[in-house]
Amino acid sequence: MVLPDHIQIDDDGRIHLGAPAPTPSPSTAAPTPESTSPPLTRDAVEEVIRTAVSAAGLDPAQGRPTVAADPNSDRTGWMAVREKTAAQSEMNAICADLERQGWSLNPNGDRPDASRSYKRGGWYLLVSTRGKTQAPSTTSALTDSQTYLTLTGLRLNLSDIPLPEITVRIG
Repeated sequence: MVLPDHIQIDDDGRIHLGAPAPTPSPSTAAPTPESTSPPLTRDAVEEVIRTAVSAAGLDPAQGRPTVAADPNSDRTGWMAVREKTAAQSEMNAICADLERQGWSLNPNGDRPDASRSYKRGGWYLLVSTRGKTQAPSTTSALTDSQTYLTLTGLRLNLSDIPLPEITVRIG
């Protein structure tokens, strides 16, 4: 039988099982750049995308938005058809500029040769290159030497998602 390593009873009689939240030590109490980053607006994220695309030597006007303009939307994006031979170095330059702008790399599940994701101010940005076989449409006009270079932004508020809690009421 396995017993929890900590049991806590609240003033209202609820019992919480499991370890209490760790108390940060002075060396680990420093906030991460993400935790101190103020919430971003969709317009600000679109400007970040334009800046990063320009830093890669591309003209943002040569691509197209992937989401209709709506300042209240939780999504935005940009895409362009690029030559496969240049797309990887362009993606690397975009990613370098995102990091320069203070976006935090999320290395979990990313494939450096195909996609990278970043987070800042409640937004997540996915930068990717995807070829003809993964194109969004079967009527793609891509040639064998072309791919899509995309930046997709999503605003996620994970604090709105309730986490499960084990409680037992006595009495």
